[in-house]
Amino acid sequence: MGVTRRIIFPTLRLVIWAVIAVTLVVIAFKSAPQAAGDAETPSAVVTLPQVAVAKGPITNTVTLTGSVVADPASEEKVTQLGKVTAVHAKVGDVVAAGAPLLEVTLETPQDPLITTNKETGEETVTERKPKVTRTTMKAGSAGTVATFTAIKDQEVSVGETFASISPGTLSVTASMLPEQQFRLLTIPTEATVTVTGGPAPFTCTSLRMGTAAAASTTGAEETGNEPGATPSASITCAVPAGTVVFAGLAAKLEVTAGSAEDALLVPITSVQGSVETGNVWVVAEDGTNTEKAVKLGITDGSQVQIVEGLAEGDLVLEFVPGQDVAPVDEGMMYGGSAG
Repeated sequence: MGVTRRIIFPTLRLVIWAVIAVTLVVIAFKSAPQAAGDAETPSAVVTLPQVAVAKGPITNTVTLTGSVVADPASEEKVTQLGKVTAVHAKVGDVVAAGAPLLEVTLETPQDPLITTNKETGEETVTERKPKVTRTTMKAGSAGTVATFTAIKDQEVSVGETFASISPGTLSVTASMLPEQQFRLLTIPTEATVTVTGGPAPFTCTSLRMGTAAAASTTGAEETGNEPGATPSASITCAVPAGTVVFAGLAAKLEVTAGSAEDALLVPITSVQGSVETGNVWVVAEDGTNTEKAVKLGITDGSQVQIVEGLAEGDLVLEFVPGQDVAPVDEGMMYGGSAG
């Protein structure tokens, strides 16, 4: 009896449960409905995300992180070889453009004057005084004399720097990454500046692009860019007179380079390409997609304007085929201008 309880009964239970499980599986398969042709039709269909071309407003505003800087002093150079005979300014003087700064005198020896008596043939030699040339160096711009190295009776040469004049004005400057530079192919004349801890946002003028600032160990932090990012250019604008800011303060520049109303728009993830031209994948009624070239306009960092190649309502793939899908990053910039 002990053998029956320990071995035979447990074995019978396992057999009974196995029979029940097999029966349930058979019933499930027999009761599942099957449509004609199921053997050739896949059980799941993968549909790639699609978006419709829509109309709307778009503004291309690039935000840069920079700082307030003092405008560099202009150098004043000697334009006449000779000796300093007069000094008209000193460090700290406020001068106007064209104000005299330095007088340099050059004495050039002259050959003696020789005359001959016609009757006797006797020659008379008359020594002549040196030719004296005085030249006054004038300030090339208005401002405050920052340095002045020339002293009276000093011999100077053409091209020597003898003074510098600080304009006393300020600018806001920031570095740009290549992606941001593509968005600013056409530079506007002004930008909106917000200074940390400073006055209300103000408009700075005379916007201009220059070479990238020299790299530094803290360059990424100073420009607001990702570590390792290499700026390709810098942008600078003038702080208007009367605006109270100081050199060294952090500042944010918002540069708007174009806007459009009723523009044809698609996500930037739908476009292969970054400047002026690109490719999209148009979805047909049967679900197939075809690559198509388009002309690009401005972008706001998440959407891009389609200037040519698509119409409102056209369906395109939301993501470029074969590329990894990643969150939209404002660093992904497109160039061009509104048509």
